[in-house]
Amino acid sequence: MTLQGKVALVAGATRGAGRGIAVELGAAGATVYVSGRTTRDRRSEYDRPETIEETAELVTAAGGKGIAVPTDHLVAEEVRALVERLRRDEGRLDVLVNDIWGGEKLFEWNKPVWDHNLDNGLRLLRLGVDTHLITAHFALPLMIERPGGLLVEVTDGTADYNARNYRLSPFYDLAKTSVLRMAWAHAKDLATHGATAVAITPGWLRSEMMLEHFGVSEDNWRDATTKVPHFVISETPRFVGRAVAALAADPDVARWNGQSLSSGGLAQVYGFTDLDGSRPDAWRYLDEVEAAGKPADATGYR
Repeated sequence: MTLQGKVALVAGATRGAGRGIAVELGAAGATVYVSGRTTRDRRSEYDRPETIEETAELVTAAGGKGIAVPTDHLVAEEVRALVERLRRDEGRLDVLVNDIWGGEKLFEWNKPVWDHNLDNGLRLLRLGVDTHLITAHFALPLMIERPGGLLVEVTDGTADYNARNYRLSPFYDLAKTSVLRMAWAHAKDLATHGATAVAITPGWLRSEMMLEHFGVSEDNWRDATTKVPHFVISETPRFVGRAVAALAADPDVARWNGQSLSSGGLAQVYGFTDLDGSRPDAWRYLDEVEAAGKPADATGYR
């Protein structure tokens, strides 16, 4: 599998799934532009230490070429400038990954709309939905100039799972199901240009924030299963990264156009594994638990 000569933009690549996707695209040989709000000079409202410069360095270390471009994807002019730089410096865009999120500190668990903080809920929708549309608006015209382009919309939950399950609150539920529908809608427009759009969800992601929440590191993450047994189905951000890299390298990727995909499901098709050689399939696991009539917590997967 090689992506030599290909150019990708991973929007929202500071940490978590976005970072894992960027690194695996780089490992396959791609030039990867990584964007986000947190740099070594300035932090976003997350106030966390991960930066887009670090992500770009990881991409390069993996074998690709990482280029960090500070961008607030709610600011149209910043996104326009990012795409103009891509056009000027590379003259092409083969893969666009919309992983922009930013809502972990904004959603409130199991609260109806009248109890949820309204400003936080509306901000969550702007960060999780508007950013994807703004980025697609400016980036897709460059992508469709060559046939074979791929748009990946990253969300939380498969279309089937989210259709059956209420996801935390009306705001979070709407944000994550909107991205699924967005990928389906883009697929209709992109097909006529020889391009493909999909939605993808990781499973229970061992992101920097999730590991910190459980008080573990990647080296001893299994210690968290003593408190939350379901954490055994978790995966590294690189697992969904390998899923996206496999899609990007598939000459028949159009077969997935408009579909809702998962890292675990694609591992069964393409044969890749997580860093430890395992093939976690969180959403299938949750479906089996649900079918058995047992409760399972599917929150916090991104």
